[in-house]
Amino acid sequence: MENREDVELYVFTDEDGNDVNVQVLDYFYYNGREYAVMTELAEGQEPWTEEGGDEEEPEIFFMEVKDVDDENVEFLPVEEELADKLFEIVSENYSEDFDGDEGEE
Repeated sequence: MENREDVELYVFTDEDGNDVNVQVLDYFYYNGREYAVMTELAEGQEPWTEEGGDEEEPEIFFMEVKDVDDENVEFLPVEEELADKLFEIVSENYSEDFDGDEGEE
């Protein structure tokens, strides 16, 4: 997984028409498609950084990333079965990142 230093925040609209603040935590590829690992930010909640955030572990969800043009992307929801598989992949990658790699970049 790649680490991005800048914080990416977006405002989505939920099915009830409410604005929802979300943060992209990471991007990765699976089966030739790009996905974003995201978390919802509560009103006033600070974004996540390498140092952490307001909570111990964020609740994450996944969106497929589609290029709209050279400067814009669209985030598309993924099916629950695919989300479960993506969660397994992300969990494995993060556990590998932390197994004995302290101090390495």
